[in-house]
Amino acid sequence: MSILLVGLNHKTAPVELREQLAFSEAELPTVLPLLVDGDILAEGLLISTCNRVEVVAVTRSDVNRAVESVKAFLSNYRRLPITEYAHALYRYVDREAVRHLFRVASGLDSLVVGEPQILGQVKEAYAAAVRAGTVGPILTRLLQRTLHVAKRVRTETAIGASAVSVSSAAVELAKKIFEDFRNTTVMLIGAGEMAELAVQHLVSDGVGQILICNRTPERARELAVRFQAEAVPFEEMTQHLARADILLCSVAAPEYVVRRDQIAQAMDVRRHRPLFLIDISVPRTVDPQIQDLENVFLYDIDDLNQVVRSNLERREREAARAEVIIDEAVTEFMKSLRSLEVGPLIAAFRHRLQDIAYGEFQRHRRRLGALTPEQEKVIKHMLDSIVNKFAHPAITKFHQIARGDSSDLDPALLAFWHEAFRLGEKVESTRPPEKDSTEL
Repeated sequence: MSILLVGLNHKTAPVELREQLAFSEAELPTVLPLLVDGDILAEGLLISTCNRVEVVAVTRSDVNRAVESVKAFLSNYRRLPITEYAHALYRYVDREAVRHLFRVASGLDSLVVGEPQILGQVKEAYAAAVRAGTVGPILTRLLQRTLHVAKRVRTETAIGASAVSVSSAAVELAKKIFEDFRNTTVMLIGAGEMAELAVQHLVSDGVGQILICNRTPERARELAVRFQAEAVPFEEMTQHLARADILLCSVAAPEYVVRRDQIAQAMDVRRHRPLFLIDISVPRTVDPQIQDLENVFLYDIDDLNQVVRSNLERREREAARAEVIIDEAVTEFMKSLRSLEVGPLIAAFRHRLQDIAYGEFQRHRRRLGALTPEQEKVIKHMLDSIVNKFAHPAITKFHQIARGDSSDLDPALLAFWHEAFRLGEKVESTRPPEKDSTEL
């Protein structure tokens, strides 16, 4: 049995290729049963996001054969020749497959290290495979462990704590001046994508009131309705400036939209309470001379980019801590996996020896003459003791293998034991019911 991961991602394939092999959530109920044929691939699931397409599978076949099966599935379903994407594919087996999946779910393999969305996407991929009936005991155990490890990484490191987008960095800076957003008023000048993202962050942080001022009043009203904000006519912007504790400007204009004299006037009305201005426009639309005013704090796009770079470097440092957690988790998972594989082998080995012992007892029993029930129990107890003492060294070794490194679990060794003791064969059991043994 091997765990296999085959796929491509933003590091190995451009978006033009990734989109050709991507699968929508609606396709998965149809696609997954085609991928997992029950022969070469015993279990499987698909993780398909904007940055990756990956197949996670369990195979009891030759790994190379399983990889070819995945390639054939992708090519046939997407009608794309293997030669078009083979160069971008990677494959991981067993320990490295587990490690890669843990890293993906923890955000360490993401375009933006530590981004949280990938964990939800892995959960959805697992849920889709459960609904399609294409996961069994191995992938169930693996995905449950994967989700646990990803949560542990987020809890024990600060990998997702720092803002790494301009809009979120703007909100992070504002928090340094206003500890509590509930009593603050934010005014947005402009209603483009950046402004919209900033509003989302502000709303999630519980800002008290939002004013939206835009040249196109319909767009301002649309955002105002969506975020329960107040739309302000663009031509009335100046008279509303004094209401704002935070002013975020994201607008395209050839000249300054917010001038020094406007802010000076607003500060008089505000009695010089702090005013935080963020200009994420390029070219800038807030007059830089504003920062000379007392209690006025102005940041532009370069300031925010510096915050983003600093936070990305911090995430990289946290990623190193996360890698340690993942290393430990991979080792523990491989041990549990070996126990899953060795357990049935031990049981089959012990039952095989008992079958031989009790078979010989039945074959020679008539020579012993009439036995009392007590004498029969004593003989069976003696046979069980002989079997246990004979099997003990081998079973101890199996347990040692299960506790050791994955490289100790040689598939050839398992095959030898199955063949040598015919563990896969059904033998007509002559063993007494378990309760007979325990009664002694």
